[in-house]
Amino acid sequence: MKQIGFIGLGTMGAPMAENLLKGGYPVTVYNRTAAKCKPLEEAGAAVAATPQAAAQDKDVIITMISNDDSIREVFYGESGILAVLKPGAVIIDSSTISPGLVKEVAAAVEERGGSFLDAPVTGSKPAAIEGTLVFMVGGEASVIEAHRDLFDTMGRLLLYMGENGSGAVAKLAHNTMVGIHNVALAEGFSIAVKNGVPADKFLELVQNGSAGSKQAELKGRKIIENDFSNQFSLALMLKDLKLASALSDSTGVPAPMLGLAKSMFQAGYTQGHGDEDLSAVVKTYEAWIGRKIGADNTARE
Repeated sequence: MKQIGFIGLGTMGAPMAENLLKGGYPVTVYNRTAAKCKPLEEAGAAVAATPQAAAQDKDVIITMISNDDSIREVFYGESGILAVLKPGAVIIDSSTISPGLVKEVAAAVEERGGSFLDAPVTGSKPAAIEGTLVFMVGGEASVIEAHRDLFDTMGRLLLYMGENGSGAVAKLAHNTMVGIHNVALAEGFSIAVKNGVPADKFLELVQNGSAGSKQAELKGRKIIENDFSNQFSLALMLKDLKLASALSDSTGVPAPMLGLAKSMFQAGYTQGHGDEDLSAVVKTYEAWIGRKIGADNTARE
């Protein structure tokens, strides 16, 4: 049985690690905030005090880290995992980070005799819990196939994108669309509600009309019910949009809608909504129109 180290137990990482435990894999976990390890320990995981201890003698190390700086610390820091990587070990990084850093870390891993898979995910917290994540993976195809069992345990679909870095590019392009769709949903709601259309009836129209989207399906009721419990935070979406903007700038891709979406998420973050669900971007629109989208703005039968 593959010995697994899992580093990063946030909104997504904790349920991913739990699904590996349910699948019967021996898992050692590490998280910077140690209290987050307790539920996994109770589920059968071993707990490590440092990233190095989580990676020591492991066949596979999975990282689910929030940003570029944290990835650098986990790999290169005083307790960085590169120092203890055993030959033949595989690192699966499911973080959303810059493609340039993916290539840098992948090269460092390969220099030490390991393999690196660039494997960000989409699906947010419910899919992580249910084991139905979608992985977009870059790296060596044969290494991916050798570890398909792990991807199948944590998700429902693996999409091969190409060499290392391509997974990160795909994720940033994908999340660009997610951010734009959330802003579009908020804007449509605002036009309708401000002019007397009940929010629930407008959502029904969107879901059955040409404006339908996955974001309307996932976030429409949350907005109407004023439920901004975190499935994927506004702060993380802003981080991803900033990474996507840097990528588009560096490769000469005009991205005007990305720029507008980034500005809206920046406004939401500045207003203090960073730790709420990304759908809380609607709160900026609610302030502008002077009312909540939901609450008293639903249809009366």
